[in-house]
Amino acid sequence: MNGLWPVRLAWLGGLIGLLAALVVFAPAHWLASAVTSATGGQLQLLNARGTVWNGQADLVFTGGEGSRTQTALPQGLHWQLAPRLASGSPALALDLRAPCCTPQPMALTLIPRLGGAELRVGATSSLWPAELLVGLGTPWNTLRVEGQLALQTTGLTVRWDQGRASLQGEAAIEALDLASRLSTLRPLGSYRMSMRAEADGNTTTLELQTLHGALQLQGSGRWVGGRLRFEGVAEAAPESEAALGNLLNIMGRRQGPRSLLNIG
Repeated sequence: MNGLWPVRLAWLGGLIGLLAALVVFAPAHWLASAVTSATGGQLQLLNARGTVWNGQADLVFTGGEGSRTQTALPQGLHWQLAPRLASGSPALALDLRAPCCTPQPMALTLIPRLGGAELRVGATSSLWPAELLVGLGTPWNTLRVEGQLALQTTGLTVRWDQGRASLQGEAAIEALDLASRLSTLRPLGSYRMSMRAEADGNTTTLELQTLHGALQLQGSGRWVGGRLRFEGVAEAAPESEAALGNLLNIMGRRQGPRSLLNIG
C-alpha cells in the first residue's frame, strides 16, 4: 500500500496543476459567453482573445435574440480582471479600457454578498458615440441618433440584496450635438441628464435639462423601488417648429407646440 502513495500524490499534484492552469489561462471566450447570456444577447464580445483575466474583444450592441440591428464600438474593448480584497471581503477588480472613448480605464469592483452582490464604479469620465444606441433596437433604430455621449461620475455603488437593487452616488450623461434622421435640423441640441441616489438607497432622482439647441427638453423623475416615473416636455424654438414637427409627434403626446414626455 505504501508504494501506492507516491503515485497517488503524483496524480493529485497533476490534477491540482491542471485545475490551476484552467483558472489562470481560462480563455476569453468563456467570459464572452457569460456576457451574452447575462444581457440576453444585447451586449456581445465578439472575436474575444486572450484570457478571462486579461483580454480584448469587439464590443457589439444588438436588439437581442432575432434582432437585425447591431452596432460595434470602434477599436473594441480591453479588460483586466483580478481578485482582490475590498472592505475586507473577497472581490473582483475589473479595469475596462476602450481606446476610442476612455482617457483612463474604468475601474469596477464586484463584491459577492450573502444573498446578493455589490458593484462599485470608481470616479470616471468618458465619451462615447451616440450611434451605438441604434444597435439596441426600438426606439433607437427609428430615431437614428448621432452625436456624443459624455458619461461622468464621482463614484456609484449598486447593491443587489434578495433580488432587490439599490443605488448610491451620482452620475450624469451629457448628449452633445445630437442629430436624428427624423429631422433635417442638425444638430438638434445638447442635453444633460443628472442622476442622484438618495441616502436610503431606494430612491433615485433624475433631472433633464437643455444645454443649448433648437429642440428644448426638460423634465424630472424618480426611480423608487425599481419603478421609474418621469415627466417632461419637448418643444421647438419658434423659428424651428416646422423642422421639428415630425420628431415632436413621435417623442410623446402633442399638446399644441409641445410634446409631453411620460414614462411610468
